[in-house]
Amino acid sequence: MGLLCLSSSHELMETNLGKKIVLGLGIFWSIRLFVQFFGYSADLWKGKTFETTVHILFTLLWIYLSVVFLSTYFT
Repeated sequence: MGLLCLSSSHELMETNLGKKIVLGLGIFWSIRLFVQFFGYSADLWKGKTFETTVHILFTLLWIYLSVVFLSTYFT
């Protein structure tokens, strides 16, 4: 995914197929964000400093990826 974004950013933003790929990536990361909160037990990270920090950092990463891909599709 990273190589695709780096090597073909113009095509992802300008072509119909690229827009569909971007939409798929946005949906994927949004579902992954949803699973982070509702698919995994909070017992895995609550009350543990390192696990809570990682949980927060990855939540921010998945929010960022979801927003970037979905906003690219809708602009």
